[in-house]
Amino acid sequence: MFGSSGSLPRSPGGGSRPAAPSSRRRGRTAAGICAAALLLQTAAAAPVLASARPAEPPAGSLQGAFQRAAERYEVPRSVLLGVSYLQSRWDGHAGAASVSGGYGPMHLTDLRTALAESGEHHHGGAEDPRGDAARPLDVAGLSETARAGEGREAGRVPERLRTLPEAAELTGIAAERLREDPAANIAGGAALLAQAQRELGLPASEDPADWFGAVAAYSGADDESAAAAFAEEVFSVLRRGARRVTDAGQPVELEPSPALRPGGGRASGPGVRAGAPDGPVECPAKLSCTWQPAAYERWEKEDGSTDYGNHDRARRPAVGAVDYLVVHDVEGYWNGATSLIENPDYVSWHYTLRSSDGHVAQHLRTRDVGWHAGNWYVNARSVGLEHEGFLTKPDAWYTEAMYRSSARLVRYLAKKYDIPLDRQHVLGHDNVPGTTPSAVRGMHTDPGPYWDWAHYFRLLGAPFGPEGSWRGAQMVTILPDYDAHRPVYTRCDDSGDPCAPHGSAAVRLHTAPDPDAPLVKDIGLRPDGDPSTTGVNDTGARATTGQQYALAGRDGDWTAIWYLGRKAWFHNPADRPTAVPARGRIVTPKEGRGPVAVYGRAYPEAGAYPEDVPVQDIERLPYELKAGQRYVVGLRTRGSFLWAQSYDPSGGKAVVVHGERRYVQVQFGHRVAIVDARDVRVTTV
Repeated sequence: MFGSSGSLPRSPGGGSRPAAPSSRRRGRTAAGICAAALLLQTAAAAPVLASARPAEPPAGSLQGAFQRAAERYEVPRSVLLGVSYLQSRWDGHAGAASVSGGYGPMHLTDLRTALAESGEHHHGGAEDPRGDAARPLDVAGLSETARAGEGREAGRVPERLRTLPEAAELTGIAAERLREDPAANIAGGAALLAQAQRELGLPASEDPADWFGAVAAYSGADDESAAAAFAEEVFSVLRRGARRVTDAGQPVELEPSPALRPGGGRASGPGVRAGAPDGPVECPAKLSCTWQPAAYERWEKEDGSTDYGNHDRARRPAVGAVDYLVVHDVEGYWNGATSLIENPDYVSWHYTLRSSDGHVAQHLRTRDVGWHAGNWYVNARSVGLEHEGFLTKPDAWYTEAMYRSSARLVRYLAKKYDIPLDRQHVLGHDNVPGTTPSAVRGMHTDPGPYWDWAHYFRLLGAPFGPEGSWRGAQMVTILPDYDAHRPVYTRCDDSGDPCAPHGSAAVRLHTAPDPDAPLVKDIGLRPDGDPSTTGVNDTGARATTGQQYALAGRDGDWTAIWYLGRKAWFHNPADRPTAVPARGRIVTPKEGRGPVAVYGRAYPEAGAYPEDVPVQDIERLPYELKAGQRYVVGLRTRGSFLWAQSYDPSGGKAVVVHGERRYVQVQFGHRVAIVDARDVRVTTV
């Protein structure tokens, strides 16, 4: 979220807070942070598998590497497979390091080497909180805290970020090979687990139940709750079992053990703190969650006047509904992100999730309003979740631990605020609309095409799938096979080379049913009329997993949807489908209404505002919903506006203006949009 689009909204009202009629203006967007995941013990966590034991794995296979390492270091094979699944889902990521400096299927960590290899060249863009200009966020600076570790000697890498050197010492395998050879990496992870078991004074038992403490220690977490949370989730995977084909094309299987429960060992060890959450955290049971409050104080501006930050106190839902959960990625590192939240001259969000173990830090009470989405209407009605990671570095991966923590947290929040678990209410930052024509180009693009929405929603217990058949279908749900679907993206760095091949949740949209046809245009992003590009941050011709669109036609292996005011085609062959039929509600313009205006927010009519609250304008976006076109319905609501413009620790001065005008949210392009309910007819299909 730290500016994965490279720029931010800078027009009045286009940022995270509304503009008042006076000269005071806040353009704070979620230029701040965005990343994901750990704990979800649901039936959707992994498919239940047949209990029959598999045949002897083929020589040279990844499955065989797990078995050989388990035998060599006397670690139960299921424990080794479960730990690896939580860290990497058994992927090797071609030897690339994660955001926390982890390598290979076992996520052996060596942050110093990872930082040296990366050269620290990645920079995101972060908005100046004053709204006057965009500035780069120096990720190299953020990583200084990762290099040193909180409360540690400057320049020293924390032990939890240096497990690869220890694995090299235990196994005698060269560090380079541990980073690049998956089989060697698995052996290193097995040696570390065996060492953790010995340090706990426990025998090398054949019973997986006796390895809970060693698994907790493997997480590298520095407090008991985080370590225990990691181990609990590993044991959840062991109970359910899992099966998948890795990024290197290797099939791997973990047989289920439904009766397994943790036995010996505790989530403790050297450097592990005991303790419970130290503040008013709002998290589900067994999720590792701590309170690290965002700054809320007055501060002096350069001209001598005062302002305040970095969020607004409110009393939601009493003063306004919470309708959205917004998923961001940080475009940076955990320590840097959680340090910025303490700056009152910056933006804010509610939660940050750590990549290595899924640990969660809460910064705002969910009743308060964060400045994170770049759209004040969405801010007022949302909770923002930032996930450690980089949009343009897909191999600086979003770990399974982080996905699961995020999913457990989202389920908890959705239940608390009665938010439907669908892509109309669980938004990526890249789905949040701009509020004015000038703001559209600056909206952020995280978490991007590499976020695995299908897997995320399986963990949420709300998996995507077909509804009905293609015969008579009038809607589609985008649903490519993430691992196998690898469209070419560009501009992941400054080299000009294509991005590394990687699974993707997004399909590309063309003007005709032909792979050589131009990509569809987004006149909001490119007012000059140029077509969209394959750039990883270009959302102009992209539909993403879980998003639903009205069907506009089919031609052989191609399917058309209504998108940004025109037909848009994507490849959808029967043997490798990228979408499935869906059912739901759609809108089309009422007869005689002409082209329908499209908006980025649903504010009340002018007559609804009391005298002490300034009327907020609603500018049309540069799009139109034309006669004969249809779009899928999301939220249906009355216009509302949250007025919170002063330093108010009690939150008692926040006012919500409710209007009579009704609006309909639609999936108009890659981002959602708003139309006036008076202009459209809603039907169920």
